[in-house]
Amino acid sequence: MRHFAQLQGADADLWQAVGLLHDMDYERHPNQEQSATEGHPFVAVAWLREHGWNEEICRAILSHADYSGVTRETPLERTLYAVDELSGFVIAVARVRPSKSVHEVDVAAVNKKMKDKAFARAVSREDIVRGAAELGTPLDEVIAGVVAALQADAVRLELVGNAELRPTNRV
Repeated sequence: MRHFAQLQGADADLWQAVGLLHDMDYERHPNQEQSATEGHPFVAVAWLREHGWNEEICRAILSHADYSGVTRETPLERTLYAVDELSGFVIAVARVRPSKSVHEVDVAAVNKKMKDKAFARAVSREDIVRGAAELGTPLDEVIAGVVAALQADAVRLELVGNAELRPTNRV
């Protein structure tokens, strides 16, 4: 989210906060039945509101769930939706590479895995495609942006891979 905010000249700290917070309740309240009032993301948003987080953040978090009834209207909201599933998908593509490095992932590799319905089958390809369309950006550009963002933060995200983590024995 920070990467995409910087590209658009938006508040990178705000966008990063939304990216970090949007699934904060998912593990405890996954909402598999997609209730329009309970579970994820409603638990998180209720907590955020109780603790004084602003409505722009709360609305963005609600809008990333199609079943919430909150339409995506702002670039922040549309970007969160566009990169949410895609970010996890790109990470999965990196983790099945022999090196396990995101530095070996490119747009072609992601597109190839998107065609493989058995790979990361829980990830909705329709949501990924719809996200790019709602952004008004070609899917390949959104994929390239997500890959670039993950590559830039690979060390912190532990996506540098096996070979790059091994210390060298050079003198």
